[in-house]
Amino acid sequence: MTTRAVVKGVGHYLPARIVPNSEFEETLDTSDEWIRTRSGIERRHFAAEDETTSDLAAHAARAALADAGLEVEDLDAIIVATSTPDLTFPSVATMVQERLGMTHGFAFDVQAVCAGFVYALANANALIVAGQAKRVMVIGAETFSRIMDWTDRSTCVLFGDGAGALILEAGEGKGDASDRGILATDLHSDGRFRDILFVDGGVSKTGTAGHLRMHGKEVFRHAVEKLAQTAHAALESLGLSGDDIDWIVPHQANIRIITATARKMGVPMDRVVQTVADHGNTSAASIPLALSVGRARGQIKPGELIVIEAIGGGLAWGSVVLRW
Repeated sequence: MTTRAVVKGVGHYLPARIVPNSEFEETLDTSDEWIRTRSGIERRHFAAEDETTSDLAAHAARAALADAGLEVEDLDAIIVATSTPDLTFPSVATMVQERLGMTHGFAFDVQAVCAGFVYALANANALIVAGQAKRVMVIGAETFSRIMDWTDRSTCVLFGDGAGALILEAGEGKGDASDRGILATDLHSDGRFRDILFVDGGVSKTGTAGHLRMHGKEVFRHAVEKLAQTAHAALESLGLSGDDIDWIVPHQANIRIITATARKMGVPMDRVVQTVADHGNTSAASIPLALSVGRARGQIKPGELIVIEAIGGGLAWGSVVLRW
């Protein structure tokens, strides 16, 4: 038998404040039509002034525990993917651990920007397969509204805040693609492209959080090419192809990237979970948010084959193939 990291529960949380595209028309040379046409985004959620990334993450964690029918005592570890932590340290994961009343096990953060949740899932899978943990909570949580330049219409209209959580549990499989759980992971990075998507501040360079900067055309070009490549690589390692996929759950950055990547993979858009219109780009939170919302919509059902793919600053990118 083969040990598999199987999805036990999922949950998400969105801040109460909803920001429609029209709100940006008051301060920027932009319009609802301009934003929708170029990104597919119609609205996003922004955290309240006193609401932190760890707050969002803890809400999503509780929702996932409830969905799984588990108590915090059942967890062995918490991994949080985020680029917008409350503080430089300690980690958001340890803050969530404390909020949940978890005094055992271990917790740590992963920083791979928009690819963070994919990287965190790969880490959680490795821990479970190695026998170092039986149940791992994996959370993607962001407050990107805190690092926006509100005068830059090309970036500030694209991002939102939110959190999603997934619980993985050790299970047994036959060792083939029919198993439930994570079947394959594929991770990459290339620091040569760090200057096309970055934040222009930091502890040792400026002493400030800085603002997000992006060269959109370059990011688009790399995203479509690299997302399709990583998904194909993960599928090919299992002897599968795009025809075998029930759902693609992509990083929700831009509808044009999502559409172009699905086309390159030969997968129709009616098999792609889309939440970008309602959430915007929530970076590491976008995939777990989409998984939770997609499951709630009835799009994702037990036994279905899911491909998760994301790319973010670094550049860092990767994919996960799992059977729900």
